[in-house]
Amino acid sequence: MDLKRILLTIAYDGTRYSGWQKQKNPEVITVEGELTKALRQLFKNPELECIGASRTDAGVHALGQRAVIDVETTIPVEKIPLAIRSFLPTDIVVTKAEKVSGGFHPRFDCVKKTYEYRFWNAPVKNPKERLYSAYVQKPLDIDKMNEGAKAFLGTHDFAAFCAAGAQVSTTVRTISDCHVERQGESVRILVTGDGFLYNMVRIIAGTLMAVGMGKIPPEHVAGIIESKDRAKAGQTAEPQGLTLMEIFYDLP
Repeated sequence: MDLKRILLTIAYDGTRYSGWQKQKNPEVITVEGELTKALRQLFKNPELECIGASRTDAGVHALGQRAVIDVETTIPVEKIPLAIRSFLPTDIVVTKAEKVSGGFHPRFDCVKKTYEYRFWNAPVKNPKERLYSAYVQKPLDIDKMNEGAKAFLGTHDFAAFCAAGAQVSTTVRTISDCHVERQGESVRILVTGDGFLYNMVRIIAGTLMAVGMGKIPPEHVAGIIESKDRAKAGQTAEPQGLTLMEIFYDLP
């Protein structure tokens, strides 16, 4: 059998996980760790590893995480999501599998990613939303948030929107879309870019929350970006409101 490189699309509820990335301590439960265990069982290969596209933090969710594996198998590639289902916990699902070239890399070949951040904006909390939205009691002004969101569009140095400890060669990123939508009491921020810094989307969300609450004027957001000063941006919004929606590639 020939070795195949297979690209997986993975959805998960990140509530009970210490992030995506597998840890050295086996007692720390991660999404990558659980997926790797399932893949090793399915393909009967104790050495099998997967390479993920994005390292989501503890409590963060995904509908479109991506990872590749190299395997020799007779299982039809399109049947892998069904075949692996019984080996995975119910809060992790492989939604798609497709064959890619041997030189493909899920992180380096990514052209853009889309994240969603959700607030539950109401006078009282909704217990069903507590694991998937950050709660904001004070009314959010969506028009002002969208006005502020326009400042993120384009190519900028986003040092003011990067958490301490990030190990990157540059803090310059390009954002192609950033907008805010309200659906009843749920407020969604959707951000698409060619890449994101550590906690960047959560800091964008925290900044736009402050704009929506009237704490930061929308016209000041551009200046915060230009300052490159993390202290001038908003708080880092809570992890449970963040979902990795989709990772895009220029696949043939």
